[in-house]
Amino acid sequence: MKYALFSDVHSNLPALEAVLADIDAREDVEAVYHLGDLVGYAPWPNEVAGLIRERRIPGIAGNYDSTVANDYKHCGCKAESPRAEELSHISYEWTREHVSQETKRFLGGLPFRMDLRTNGGHTSKPQMTLVHGTPTLNTLYWTEDRPDSFCKKMADAAGLKEGDLIAFGHTHKPWQREVEGVRFVNTGSVGKPKDGDWRAGYALVEAGEDGYAVEFVRVEYDLEQAMAGVRESELPDEFADQLEAGGTPEPSERVEVS
Repeated sequence: MKYALFSDVHSNLPALEAVLADIDAREDVEAVYHLGDLVGYAPWPNEVAGLIRERRIPGIAGNYDSTVANDYKHCGCKAESPRAEELSHISYEWTREHVSQETKRFLGGLPFRMDLRTNGGHTSKPQMTLVHGTPTLNTLYWTEDRPDSFCKKMADAAGLKEGDLIAFGHTHKPWQREVEGVRFVNTGSVGKPKDGDWRAGYALVEAGEDGYAVEFVRVEYDLEQAMAGVRESELPDEFADQLEAGGTPEPSERVEVS
């Protein structure tokens, strides 16, 4: 069975539409799940949530979703600099002011994690677990440079065994690793990549008798539309520059869009 898993849309409607179109064109994808952070940083939070609901795509709550839904004091985002922290607060307050009550209810109803038995619930394994950050907190960053011991600790926290897989997002950078027979997969980001590639990203996970096959997919979308949407809103223009650069651009850096 093949699954499409995506995370961190962050209100980027053009990117989400392109990813869903790419998934729809694949005849072998049998199930689609989102791993949270549907809102924040771009001007279409209600439209993104509405499309997810319309398509009936199941998924979990990212830190941005749960904090917006519960009017928490901040988004729980990690800031690399004082300016980045300032921007995170601006985005969070803008999002809180512009989400509808319907969107807030939807975000508040998303579960923290999901467990899938890829061979059916009548079997004890393998299991595929979906979280946003880690099995303990959706605000904790699980970056690729974390040691194997950290991965093992998270697997134990999730109750995972050899042959299982755990998928997550939150860092906006795709990667995978296997530790003691457990597969760890960061699906990257649909709407706000941070790996230097502006294209929307998601993961295809195929569960077979011999384990899991993972493929990272990148999809071009209407970047100009997304950037224009940010600039026409009250959000900082820097968010548009970050979309173009696939992360935070250097002051003199200019990324060519092709």
